[in-house]
Amino acid sequence: MLITIIGTLAVVLIGLFVFSRDTRQTLNQVYGLMTLGFVVLIVANYFTTNHLSEDLIYPIRIVLASTSMVIASLYFLVQLIRSGGASVINRSVNLVILVVTIFVAILDISPLVFQSVAIQGANIVPIPAFGAALFIIHLILLLVITLGSIISSMSKTRGAKRSQYASILIGIAPVLLLAPLTSFIMPVLFQQTELIFASPLYIIFFEFMVAYAMVRHGLFDIRLAAVRTATYILSLMTLSLVYYGLAYVVSSIIVMSNGSLAVGVSPVNIAIALLLAFIFQPVKRFFDRITNRVFYKDNYSLDDFFARLNKTLSSTTDLRGLLERVAGEVAQTIKAEQAFFMINTAGEHFITVGTPGHRHLPKVDAALFEAVETEYGVIVGELMANSTAVHRMMVSHKIELALPLRHDDKNIGYLCIGYSLSSGYTKRDVKMLGTIADELVIAIQNALSVHEVKTLNETLQQRIDEATSELRASNAQLHRLDEAKDEFVSMASHQLRTPLTSVKGYISMVLEGDAGKITATQKHLLDEAFTSSERMVHLINDFLNVSRLQTGKFLIDSRPVNLAKIVDEELDGLASNASSRNLKFSYKAPKTFPILELDEGKIRQVIMNFADNAIYYSKEGTTIEVSLKVDGDWCRFTVKDKGIGVPVAERAQLFTKFYRATNARKQRPDGTGVGLFLAKKVINAHGGDVIFESEEGKGSTFGFSLPIKKTKSR
Repeated sequence: MLITIIGTLAVVLIGLFVFSRDTRQTLNQVYGLMTLGFVVLIVANYFTTNHLSEDLIYPIRIVLASTSMVIASLYFLVQLIRSGGASVINRSVNLVILVVTIFVAILDISPLVFQSVAIQGANIVPIPAFGAALFIIHLILLLVITLGSIISSMSKTRGAKRSQYASILIGIAPVLLLAPLTSFIMPVLFQQTELIFASPLYIIFFEFMVAYAMVRHGLFDIRLAAVRTATYILSLMTLSLVYYGLAYVVSSIIVMSNGSLAVGVSPVNIAIALLLAFIFQPVKRFFDRITNRVFYKDNYSLDDFFARLNKTLSSTTDLRGLLERVAGEVAQTIKAEQAFFMINTAGEHFITVGTPGHRHLPKVDAALFEAVETEYGVIVGELMANSTAVHRMMVSHKIELALPLRHDDKNIGYLCIGYSLSSGYTKRDVKMLGTIADELVIAIQNALSVHEVKTLNETLQQRIDEATSELRASNAQLHRLDEAKDEFVSMASHQLRTPLTSVKGYISMVLEGDAGKITATQKHLLDEAFTSSERMVHLINDFLNVSRLQTGKFLIDSRPVNLAKIVDEELDGLASNASSRNLKFSYKAPKTFPILELDEGKIRQVIMNFADNAIYYSKEGTTIEVSLKVDGDWCRFTVKDKGIGVPVAERAQLFTKFYRATNARKQRPDGTGVGLFLAKKVINAHGGDVIFESEEGKGSTFGFSLPIKKTKSR
């Protein structure tokens, strides 16, 4: 009888606490239904062990029905805890389980499970029917699923949530494992009913573990109500003892009423009542401290926290310093393993600042938070399904809470909180974080603005000065180098021109026989030397023209010129050089051609440069096609080879001074890179355009087009 009373009171008390905390929550409603099932089970079980009559079949059937409902309630309770208490995870499966449970419960109270009982001495032995098998299958199925769900959840969680699962697992293990054994299997199969009385003990143990999970690990979030209730009960009990103690002392000793408890004396009652009223608050505060020390070792004052936070937010405008201080304050207050900010700065950059040793949240991972629903403005890891990408990301970074920081519908970052170092986070902690979001955003925005302005002010002038200094130094250096180069080119060209003229003259005299008769071999060698000297003279002339361009002395001396004759002469002069390389020119001179106003010397240099390049860069055994023709109001000259061509990436710089393509440097290391530059200047100075086409590995076409309208016809 005592066990029944104690068990019933414990179940009812805890059940009322949970249910009354929030009657609209599905989690609380299911727990209340389970509590009702436990009460019915305890009371019905009491009647099955204290009477010896065939009428006991009715309380036995009630025990079976309440057992089915309790087991189902435990299953739904575990599923709701796994999903954060918001909704049942798999609605279709759980709907089937609910329907089956109701059907089995109705079946339990009918003769289809236990049709009757048999009295065997001092024992009542239930006689099962065919429905008993369905009862056992339903019981075992829910038992396996419930235990499997708890064990699976424990393996995937940590901290307070894991401790909650552990407490529930320890608490329901006797209910799920021992109760069916002692209350059903042993009585039915072995006619042993001596242990039926123990069922309330399993329930009391389960309620004790639930109470422990509520107080220690925040299950159902009713710890505050339980603690305050305990405080008032202890205070009232203390005041009651004080009242009767004082009344007895005053009545027995001071009033001298022969030891009788004269509590009815009006002046004494009034004095004691006034005394109790005076000491009630101190007594309550005393028990508040005691209960807080026991149940809320890690509790904090919101007012004190807000005061410290406001002081921190107003203490500095340095962004990193501000974030470090706030993260440290939050982590210390709610006892977090880590706390850090991920803040977006200018452009695509971001910074991560927080407590020492904190994790670093990449921007791509932070983007997963954007589509997550929040509770009180805070993302809570344990409320999300384990299969989601954001939950896996939070676990990998050891994040339990994330506070989005938004300004004008724009996300500026997140405050991330690690796992709890105490008994887990409560709704009070979550609400507190949601409350400070706006203050944090304002402070961070101000710090960001100051940070950007400060950085700009500190670096802008320095960068300008450095860039200006570098540009001036580079420009001066370039001017010096350019002047030195032009001076060297001009000096070298003039100094080389005189001895080359002498060399060319002496070779010409020897070839003409002024020094005597020469052999054919000697003539061939002297021809080669004369050709090389001619080429050297052309190169020197190129350098002199480049020097004149730099000094502004490059002038075009136009005279009437027969361009067809000039082309023929230049190709004839290069024929021997082409033949030595197994090449030949293909040129058909036009029968008639207009006389052009040109600078003959400079045009000769251009024609010679184009033809000479074709010789050096053509493949052996090929033909160089040269063309001169009239095209409307323009004359067009081209030299087409089947040589190495020009790479696409290098064509834009081909006509710049001293530039040579990569493959050209390998083919002809002794080139200067001034021929094409000078040719373009000469043609442009005559009002014409340079012609250039190329395909790497297949050959190039160089040439020019000149206007005829400025010429005289012949």
